[in-house]
Amino acid sequence: MQNALGTAVVFPGPCRLRGERLGCGPSGLVGTIAFPWIEGTTTRVMVDVEWLNGTRLLRVASPGSPSVRVYGIPATGLGALAPIVVDYTSLGIEHILTGFDHLLFVVALTLLVRRGRQLLATITAFTVAHSVSLALTVLGLVHVPSPPVEASIALSIVLVCGECLRPAGSLTRRAPWAVAFAFGLLHGLGFASALLELGVPEQHVPTALLCFNVGVELGQLAIIAVVIGLRWLVRRLRLARAWMRPGLVYAMGSLAAFWSIDRIRAVFGL
Repeated sequence: MQNALGTAVVFPGPCRLRGERLGCGPSGLVGTIAFPWIEGTTTRVMVDVEWLNGTRLLRVASPGSPSVRVYGIPATGLGALAPIVVDYTSLGIEHILTGFDHLLFVVALTLLVRRGRQLLATITAFTVAHSVSLALTVLGLVHVPSPPVEASIALSIVLVCGECLRPAGSLTRRAPWAVAFAFGLLHGLGFASALLELGVPEQHVPTALLCFNVGVELGQLAIIAVVIGLRWLVRRLRLARAWMRPGLVYAMGSLAAFWSIDRIRAVFGL
């Protein structure tokens, strides 16, 4: 057992494995626990750290993120919260930038709404909605199975892409904030699923939840800034062509339609 664990896990520097006990000195278990062997595999490792005072930390190491940060014995004060703030804000940014379905939805909203104030209202409604459903799910007040949520998220992209191609008089064009709020609730459930899979420090759930959400918002604002910046640059350099916007919308909608079919099949176990 000792040899197997010692070769399968890379513990923080001060820690030494003695039989089935891990000794880490006066500072305790603080730092990164790594599982280098899961890179390039489809394996996930659940890390369950329980301290003598009964508090626990549950995290998941995956092929894309084969290490887990442990913050030490749960404590209070800004010093104890600093690593959690950094880690979970980074996780939120990473999730929105690598979660291509969420990313495409934000891009589609930005293409749908061109006026500054209306775009601000739309993004604010999306933010409020997914923040609410994210919090309710992580706190255990709401539970919705993942397959239908993921299918609905893909369908939301198809709908918004379709609205991008419709005349200005459609309901979504007139009240994009309402559509953004409704679908934001679905996307928040998707964010919550990712956060729960990563794990949350038991004694710092509100902090981790807030910071993850802040990270999502920072990533979201970066996406919007890039889309607006590219649109401005294309116009400035007079590179705009009539086919560009509908071509991008059709490409995003087609990809989302493929995701929708695939995820609907998963809902029914096909």
